[in-house]
Amino acid sequence: MKNDPIKLICKKIIQSQRIVITSHLRPDGDSICTSLALNFIGKRLGKEMAIINKDNTPFPFNQYPDIENIQIGQIAPQKFDVVILLECANVSRSGQLSIDDYFKINMDHHFSNDYYADINWVDPQASAVAEMAVKLCKQLDVQITPEIANHLYCGIVSDTGSFQFSNTNAEAFRACSELVSYGASPIKVSELLFNNNPPEKIKLLGYVLSTLRMNETGDVAVITMFKEYLEKLNLKEIETEDITTLTRSIKGVKMVLFFKQMAEDTFRVSLRSKGSANAAKIAEYFGGGGHRHAAGFTVKGKHEKLIQDIPKKVRELLIDTEIS
Repeated sequence: MKNDPIKLICKKIIQSQRIVITSHLRPDGDSICTSLALNFIGKRLGKEMAIINKDNTPFPFNQYPDIENIQIGQIAPQKFDVVILLECANVSRSGQLSIDDYFKINMDHHFSNDYYADINWVDPQASAVAEMAVKLCKQLDVQITPEIANHLYCGIVSDTGSFQFSNTNAEAFRACSELVSYGASPIKVSELLFNNNPPEKIKLLGYVLSTLRMNETGDVAVITMFKEYLEKLNLKEIETEDITTLTRSIKGVKMVLFFKQMAEDTFRVSLRSKGSANAAKIAEYFGGGGHRHAAGFTVKGKHEKLIQDIPKKVRELLIDTEIS
């Protein structure tokens, strides 16, 4: 019990009555779906549950069943018995400003984590926190309903890029097989994730792909999404993973740099790699982080200079990261 974080988390959940769940800034499918699953798991235990994220729920998850359970804002101090943080390397990653005095549970599957909580369950071998939540549910002896199963299945599929990313492993498939047996619907999840685009999204795809640049060696591809594209198409928030996946499919490409304009001269750079190219280590060089094949960082500067300088540095780093 002393060194088993799963048992410690279960004990704290059983002892607590008011539980709040939060996830990282710009929440993704894994943290969103896992939050919803944990919400229903807690309710089956008779707990008062809440999900409060700092940032809005992005498309397409804002159209997902039960999404009304997620509140946007700040967690009030002293209102809950425990806060569960999903995929937060540290408290600041959650964007929550008043939880320092809370008892904290830290659930994460990324290597980069500050182990800041009262209970830390960090498992870099897990494909997703949704996979970790399957184990937690079993340890709590809570029946996995079709509702819970669907959320957890969606979390794993989303975070593995539909089983294409390097975090895909045998345990991910075992967990998904089990979740389907509990009532998860692969067809419904696929419809939500991949067949739910508005026409404007397809137009955006054309705009972004028209910015494609390749380096001289053909192993680094660069694409950009400017804010004007979103404004022109009247799009506020959009899922863009499929754009990077398509670009990464180019023969010979080892690394995709997707520059997303956040503000004037400020870009969020999403890295997607394949093979032995380590996106996480390159992202860490620029002050970011993530998975081996999916990572990111933020940069400031003039776009034309950034897309010249950064790919050159990435090319220099590729050899080192491929052998690490």
